[in-house]
Amino acid sequence: MKKVEAIIRPSALRAVLDGLKAVGYPGVTVTEVSGHGTQKGITESYRGQSVEGLLPKLVVTAVVKDAQINKVTNIIIKTARTGEIGDGKIFVSPVSTAIRIRTGEKGDKAV
Repeated sequence: MKKVEAIIRPSALRAVLDGLKAVGYPGVTVTEVSGHGTQKGITESYRGQSVEGLLPKLVVTAVVKDAQINKVTNIIIKTARTGEIGDGKIFVSPVSTAIRIRTGEKGDKAV
């Protein structure tokens, strides 16, 4: 299993969720975050000083079976890409186990 964490623009959320649902993968968690990368955020002036701000982003997290990783990441890329700086990033990391609390199922069955 792998955990996919995609940092995306808020405006891309509906397209990403619809794309994942269309391929049969509706299970995600969405978290509101702020940050900046190459885009460097929004520079604002506060009491005469320049302050680099943070941009609103969303983190879409899903735990997927190894066989689904390419399908899921490709859907996210396809639906979240505008071609402009600030489209986001996808991080994929291993998951050693998953447990469904309601049933006690473990591993792929819990995903």
